Order: sequence, then C-alpha cells, then structure tokens
Amino acid sequence: MTLDTVIRGAHIVDGSGGPIYTADVGILNGRIHDIAINLKSDAHEVIDAAGLHLAPGFIDVHTHDDINVIDAPTMPTKISQGVTTVIVGNCGISASPVRLNRAPPDPLNLLGQQADFCYPNFSDYASAVTRAQPSINVGALVGHTAIRNNHMSELNRSATAQELTAMCADLRQAMADGALGMSSGLAYASAKQSDIAEVKAMVAELGRAGGIYTTHLRTEFDGILEAMDEAFITSEHGKVPLVISHLKCAGKGNWGRSEQLLNTLEYAAKKQTVACDCYPYAASSSTLDLAQVTSDTRIFITWSEPEPEQAGRDLHEIAEHWQCDLLSAARRLQPAGAVYYCMDEQDVRNILRYKRTMIGSDGLPKDPHPHPRLWGTFPRVLGHYSRDTGLLPLNEAVHKMSGLSATQFQLNERGEIKPGNWADLVLFDYQNVRDLATFENPKQAASGIERVWVNGVLSYQPGQTVPGRAGQFLFRQPQVADTFIAEEKLCEH
Repeated sequence: MTLDTVIRGAHIVDGSGGPIYTADVGILNGRIHDIAINLKSDAHEVIDAAGLHLAPGFIDVHTHDDINVIDAPTMPTKISQGVTTVIVGNCGISASPVRLNRAPPDPLNLLGQQADFCYPNFSDYASAVTRAQPSINVGALVGHTAIRNNHMSELNRSATAQELTAMCADLRQAMADGALGMSSGLAYASAKQSDIAEVKAMVAELGRAGGIYTTHLRTEFDGILEAMDEAFITSEHGKVPLVISHLKCAGKGNWGRSEQLLNTLEYAAKKQTVACDCYPYAASSSTLDLAQVTSDTRIFITWSEPEPEQAGRDLHEIAEHWQCDLLSAARRLQPAGAVYYCMDEQDVRNILRYKRTMIGSDGLPKDPHPHPRLWGTFPRVLGHYSRDTGLLPLNEAVHKMSGLSATQFQLNERGEIKPGNWADLVLFDYQNVRDLATFENPKQAASGIERVWVNGVLSYQPGQTVPGRAGQFLFRQPQVADTFIAEEKLCEH
C-alpha cells in the first residue's frame, strides 16, 4: 500500500496530554493511517520532520469568523497559526439563523453589515460554508442575541411568551440542522435585559437537542461571581455542558480574583460539566462600550463609523483633541470598536494554566486594526507561555488547544494524533515558534509554523503555494437526547 504522506521522525505531541514521543505518521485518504517508530510504507510524499514537533491541528474554540470563512476562505489568520478548526457563533452573535430588516444591532455588527447576513436558516449557512471550501474546518454555534433579533423589535427587554416560543423554534430547527449548540452574550445591551427565565427556556430547548451552551457572562467585572452562578444555574436547568467564554478578571478593582473564580468553577465541576476558554493576552477587544469607559483603563479605538479618522488612537488622546471628557468622546465615536487594557497578567496566567481552560482567540477579522490575538494566539501559547516562561509544559499546552477542545465540543475523530482520526496536523519548530503580531502591527503571521494539514491535505507552508482548501463543515453528532425532541414541544416558561 502506498500512503499519501509520511511524516518521518517527528516529536509527537498527540493532544491527549500524555508524554511526547518520536515516531513516523502515515496519512491516507485524509486520515491518520498508521503511527510507528520506523514506518515501512511507501508514500507519494515523505517529510523529514527530524527536530520538529507534530501536534493535532489546533482548535480555536472562540471565534467570530462566521462570515470570514465564506468571504476569505483561505483563512490566513488562522491556518498560519496551525489552527485547523474554528468554532463560530460565539458571544450570542452568529451569522445564522438571522433575518435582518435593518442595520445589525451591536454587537451583531462585529460580524459584518446588513448585506452579510443572508442566511435565514442554519442550513443555508452550512451550505454556504461548504460551497466556499475554506481551508479549515468550521463548527458553528447559534447566537441567543441573533435569534432574539429575529422575533423582537426591541432588544432592551425580555422576550414575551409568544416571542420566546418562536425563538425556541428557531433554535430547535438549527440544532436539527447540525448546530453544535447555543451561545449567549449577556453583557451586551442587546441581551442584557433578557431575564434568567428567558435564557433558561432557551437552554432547556438546547438540552433536549443534546447541544453545548457557551456564555459571555452578564458581567466580567465586580459582579462576576454572581454572573457565574447564573450560568451554572442555567446550564444545570437545561442539563447541558457549560463553557464560560474568555474567562477574565476585568477592571482594576477585580484584579487578583482569578483563584477565587477558578475555585468557584472547580466547585461547580463536582456536579455538572463545566469548562472555560481564554486568550493569552491582558487586553480585550470588542465594540466601544460606554459602561467600560473609565480613566482607570487605557482604551484604544480600532474603528469608528462616524469618525473613521480617529481609528488607531487612544480614547484619552481623542478626548483631549476634542476638549471633552472621555464619555462624551466615546459617545461621539459610536458605533466603534476598541481594545481595553483591562486585565492583570498574573490573572491571565492563572486562568491559562487551569486544567479546564481551552484556548480561543476571540479575534475580530472585520476589525481594520485588530487585536493581535487574531493572528498570534496559538503561537503565543506555544512560544511565550510554554517555552519562554515555562507556565505550561508543551504536552499540556497542546492538549488545551486540541484534545480538550475536541472532547468539550464533541468533535469526533479530531483533536488527537491516533490511527483512524482525521489528519488535521501542525508541524512546528518549538525552539523558534513565536507570535509576531503586536498591538501596533497586528496583521503578521507567526514564525515557526512549518506545515499544516487539514483532512490530510497540505494547507499551509510559509512562502509556498499549497493545495489547501480541504476544510469541512462539522455538524453536531446526534446524541441520545435527540430521541426526546418532539417537533410540537414548546419552550418551558
């Protein structure tokens, strides 16, 4: 038998968290065919990987690439990092199922303009991604805010019983069409007024379909413990796994509380399935939120619709130039995007090394001056936090970016290097891998990522033209809970 590819002599970090070992890996028909110390099979292509490390392709569990995987299917921002799978639809916002008759409300506008939202059904979106043939795999959540938008003329209140029934019907259909689960973004004005009863009803519907629930907490500032308790209660009500998105201690008054947050999360894990994700930076990025405007935090403006010439400047500089206070300047800039330097490095490290933490970039591809996490997240974990600081042993770092993520999101046959799994693989130079994207110059590919395969197809090699574009849409695998779904069943109120 002649294999498609043999990768010889790599140090294999298999994604399980187990010991690193040296072996050959053979690929056939898109899958890992064999692993052996001295693989005897012939191959159409043989790669000498001596001195390099081979890991499962990284899974970016928190992205806003919903529209980007269609509009820019080569996905250089992710494939250049070794990312082979993205989870889209986070923070309550998703490209589908969405029906817009006006400009997208904040924060749905992070994904694109009104014309970009042309997927009224989840099946429409899945088909569009498949037609686009992106270079990476795509799994999708549906957003609570996106569904609210379909049935509510005003988003600054809770849904009525009639609206909630319609919202649950949208969610039920999306789950039947293969969505992985639902996300919420309860910190944003477009969802903040939804009461816990509304969210619990949606999550109960999600539970009947066997999905996962991810949430951008109602607050990440002083009231974060209460917000975490709400998430635990909600997910337990629906009997669904919970992922707390980009867990952080935001705001100077909140610094130093990471151990308290992690202890709370670990206590909840004794009775329900919980996890979190984070990005390896002490600054966040989103739309410009008036509630976060304070002189305690440096705020960098990345875009502004009414004042586009102010992008690339700090808010305090703009306020001084306009001779007004920070809040007045922020109001004049809206709608706008911003980077908030709102976290403490030690808290970031504590959360990053926590055993239930996965890695998600939370990058914003439509941002003209994006946070460097869009291009640098995964190499930063490998280079800075594993190699340079020693915060994470390499096998643990890779596990957080592959095997752990595949398990949490039920991405079968991915996330580990073992025979029979899909050949999503990244070959990297551990001594030289480094994130090059900076806050000043964020659009830079990392160094040290030597080759990336997606479903067995070579999809990235620095400076080379490669076949690529072998990504798949990853539909949710049916669970036992599916058998309990009745089409006529209404939401719980």
